[in-house]
Amino acid sequence: MAYDATKMKDWEISEAAEANMPTPDEWRERLNLEKDEIIPFGRLCRLDFMKIIERLKEKPDGKYIEVTAITPTPLGEGKSTTSMGLMEGMGKRGLNVGGCLRQPSGGPTMNIKGTAAGGGNALLIPLTEFSMGLTGDINDIMNAHNLAMVALTARMQHERNYNDEQLDRLTRMPRLDIDPTRVEMGWIMDFCAQSLRNIIIGLGGRMDGFTMQSKFAIAVSSELMAMLSIVRDLQDLRERMDNITVAFDKKGSPVTTGDLEVGGAMTAWMRNTINPTLMCSVEYQPCMVHAGPFANIAVGQSSIIADRIGLKMFDYHVTESGFAADIGFEKFWNVKCRLSGLKPHVSVLTTTIRALKMHGGGPKVVAGIALPDSYTKEDLGLLEKGLPIMVV
Repeated sequence: MAYDATKMKDWEISEAAEANMPTPDEWRERLNLEKDEIIPFGRLCRLDFMKIIERLKEKPDGKYIEVTAITPTPLGEGKSTTSMGLMEGMGKRGLNVGGCLRQPSGGPTMNIKGTAAGGGNALLIPLTEFSMGLTGDINDIMNAHNLAMVALTARMQHERNYNDEQLDRLTRMPRLDIDPTRVEMGWIMDFCAQSLRNIIIGLGGRMDGFTMQSKFAIAVSSELMAMLSIVRDLQDLRERMDNITVAFDKKGSPVTTGDLEVGGAMTAWMRNTINPTLMCSVEYQPCMVHAGPFANIAVGQSSIIADRIGLKMFDYHVTESGFAADIGFEKFWNVKCRLSGLKPHVSVLTTTIRALKMHGGGPKVVAGIALPDSYTKEDLGLLEKGLPIMVV
């Protein structure tokens, strides 16, 4: 049913729709999945990627639909809303359709931006779980990433405390001679914690780590999140896990997670992250959520893994490339598609009058501040000046 989005807030629409949301067992029957291909997680579930892709490997792929947008205002222009609307509209026509969106970060969710589940009747549900950690992928990424930092700082402590003979006898590891001024990796947490961007760690005694400058970043900026979006399977993830540069030694050579012998343990923490979470629209069209790297510093895509099984399960699979065509679609086409070998049958360009006016020379748009009159009233001249951004 359609809800009155002029009177109901998104959380109210989600709450109303959740009353009849399919259970994991109902999804299994509806999507023709085997019993062991569904991994229940409360009222949600993960999809067992390895089992599904193996069973359906000979099935032809469905149609691949990509959603992008013109360069947006700071408010965003509605790619997720467009993606959800496409799934719902095609579902209304009786088509077997599904899709995949990126998982939102806790930082923007708890900041000005809020969540990223679409809006109105084109909304992904359940909204609360989606906005607050979902089935734990970001938490697993934080543990894996921070484990690498624990291994790095512990190694630096041991190399300071022991000579080469002691180091070999106690650890069976060679000296890496890490340069403390060239540690590239930091710690992560899923909030915008400005006071932790630059910190000093290792205060105390000889057994309390290595004293040096360090940093925290937001969790989804981790290289591990970018890796999750582009790997094809668990083996691919494991192979990449040894090749992350964490620092440089005093000769300028890279020191990797492989050198720290921590890649296997990091993969163990992320073993469940290769399984997408299954959610749905308010009209109960299936939609996976998997991976959530930023596009300004990383690849900005939902996962290749979700697209692979979506194209097997659905006749039409909708995927969203993050940010806009200038970086999101560029990375979809030139990075994600090259790594996956998949090509979209069509791309949808999300466009708003507001963004066209801004690119036509309109006043600055600032998140959290009311829009200037130029955006709320008709101004065809300003709109016309912005049209080239849509067609170049």
